[in-house]
Amino acid sequence: MPSFDVVSKIDLQKIDNAINTAKKELINRYDLKDEECEIDLDKKSKIIKVQAKQDMAISSIADIILSKFSKQGLDVRSLDISGETKSSGKLVYQEIKIKEGIEKELGKKIMNHIKGLNIKVQPAIHDDQLRISGKKIDDLQALIANLRQQDFEIPLQFENFRD
Repeated sequence: MPSFDVVSKIDLQKIDNAINTAKKELINRYDLKDEECEIDLDKKSKIIKVQAKQDMAISSIADIILSKFSKQGLDVRSLDISGETKSSGKLVYQEIKIKEGIEKELGKKIMNHIKGLNIKVQPAIHDDQLRISGKKIDDLQALIANLRQQDFEIPLQFENFRD
């Protein structure tokens, strides 16, 4: 039976490149010269920590990171910038989380969307991905086309298309 997986993955090397180019731009930015700005990427916990003297500098750094992500070909929806800024002594910091994988709530939302399309496929949640199987390859390809048009707040990739 033909099947494919719906996943949300990120390329940590591209993220590392984007963060390194953002750090280089921080050095050259005149408006952030005296702000003691710093960007750190924790690859294991998938968190970008940004710190500066003021909230305004934090938002400028977040804009720099977003632009560098798009230049690297990364989807900016994989970043969770909604975290609040926190103060630590004389500095302010913010943690930007990198989203990877499909959470259960979002997986259920995608499954409900698929079931509402009346295409003869069977979706199933496996850990942080969805496995879609069906009898006809054309149904699966139509589903992929439909899912690409939808906005589920995270970037989706389609892998392991099997006959």
